[in-house]
Amino acid sequence: MVKPRFGQHFLNDQSIAQREISYAGITKDDIVLEIGPGKGIITKLLAAYAKEVIAIEIDPRLATELQKTLPRNVTLLCKDALTVDFTTLPRFSKIVSNLPFEISSPIMFKFLECRFSIAVLIFQKDFAERLVASPGTKEYSRLTVNVSYKATCRILETIPRDCFSPPPKVDSAIVELIPAPVPRFSVQNEPFFFELTKQLFTHRRKKIRYTIKSLYGDLKDLPFLDHRVEQLTPEQIGHLSDLISERL
Repeated sequence: MVKPRFGQHFLNDQSIAQREISYAGITKDDIVLEIGPGKGIITKLLAAYAKEVIAIEIDPRLATELQKTLPRNVTLLCKDALTVDFTTLPRFSKIVSNLPFEISSPIMFKFLECRFSIAVLIFQKDFAERLVASPGTKEYSRLTVNVSYKATCRILETIPRDCFSPPPKVDSAIVELIPAPVPRFSVQNEPFFFELTKQLFTHRRKKIRYTIKSLYGDLKDLPFLDHRVEQLTPEQIGHLSDLISERL
């Protein structure tokens, strides 16, 4: 028996796997990317609906066992998805995955650099809530802002922890992610916007004026200086980013 490593929790409920694929609207025109196929419950369902499935599994033991039972339209790569250059893969149109919880944040940022029509993803519920959080809540974060800039995101359903083996300590959620054709609000300097967002949330309990002063000097006549970053909408952070970058 292959035991889980790398923070894996294997989905063991066939009906949930089927619903996840239904949410993505998989057709025979789709090439689908799956990260962390594990024992293949989602992979084999995807193969029945899609033109091709590209599955990336980091665990060589799992990959060896899974390879024995995969349909011919599945390409299994035994690699770390965080190190794979997705542009070298066949052009995938959709992403469907039960993601290893330990890579949730970095893989999400990596997805946001790709072009695809929809991703339907299983995350821990607390991570999913950060993706869709509102300003002023404790879940609101750098992740929320960056995702909001590039995509729309919503929670489709909650999954009880006992639907996984081994069961995680918390419930999970199925999340829909739809990239925007262009960013959902305008910023003049994207790298600066992302770095400012990172710095402001690193010091989220400080008033914005103190973080700005430590980074860029004593810039006056800027909006929101007496706010904390968690009070600002993503669009307001983008506006602040533009005003600061114009002065530097």
